[in-house]
Amino acid sequence: MNGDQGNSPPVSGSHASAALTKFLFRRRVTVLTGAGVSTDSGIPDYRGPETARRARNPVRFRQFVNDPVWRQRYWSRSYLGWPNIRDKSPNKCHEALAKLALDGRVEGLITQNVDRLHAKAGHSGIELHGALAEVICLSCGSVRPREQVQAQLRALNPDFQAQVLEWAPDGDAELPPQAMESFRVPGCACGGHLKPHVVFFGESVPRDKVDQAYAWVEKSQGLLVVGSSLTVFSGFRFVKRAQACGIPTAILTLGETRGDPLAVLKLDAPAGPVLAETVRRLTGSGARDGTAKDT
Repeated sequence: MNGDQGNSPPVSGSHASAALTKFLFRRRVTVLTGAGVSTDSGIPDYRGPETARRARNPVRFRQFVNDPVWRQRYWSRSYLGWPNIRDKSPNKCHEALAKLALDGRVEGLITQNVDRLHAKAGHSGIELHGALAEVICLSCGSVRPREQVQAQLRALNPDFQAQVLEWAPDGDAELPPQAMESFRVPGCACGGHLKPHVVFFGESVPRDKVDQAYAWVEKSQGLLVVGSSLTVFSGFRFVKRAQACGIPTAILTLGETRGDPLAVLKLDAPAGPVLAETVRRLTGSGARDGTAKDT
């Protein structure tokens, strides 16, 4: 196992899939994915080329818990934004990673995304930040399907209409401030507040998820990061753990990332086409006996 870490010049263009094939060949990896994996499905990210230039003001955990106005703000925007997540389909990234897992090349999947598109592609793993498809009560801890809560929101706000100024990440939608003022929010039967079963800004990732993800990284022969800028520590911690264990890291995403100085391979290229071609090379004739196709 090659545990060397350090700066490596970015690889792009037609050489990217060949370089990734070489990294993955005869190596079982843990995969960490971020929002860039889902952009080709029509879901915007937080820090990609199109969204990094726009200011974001996401609801923070303490705001949501302590302030009914912030809960109203969140649920009114999410009421319109959720279908934009629910109705999306997996893209080449999700499908290629699912094929790598089916081929026995993936130790575990860790995703920072809350859209469930990996699961739709048939690839289960750790949803580090939860999933928008579920809602939890902050008092009794009961979990229910988001569609059930969506029906409650619809019943409480039958005449609610608002101009969507822009689709935003994580099932959010930018609305005119005045549109949210009369929006009614349901509660749990126990009297508690309902919250999407996701990790908000200012909230911690459940410890059991982090421990399982660390275990996968430590057991693997490499870490593959796809579509993440690694800006937040939530994902960057696994690159740090791989480095501490002498496990090589490859990063496939457009633009610079926080983990670039720790990677043995940085691929500055669109993830979908590169992964699809890499799967073709790895699963072609000769891929198992040391002559990975066209490498």
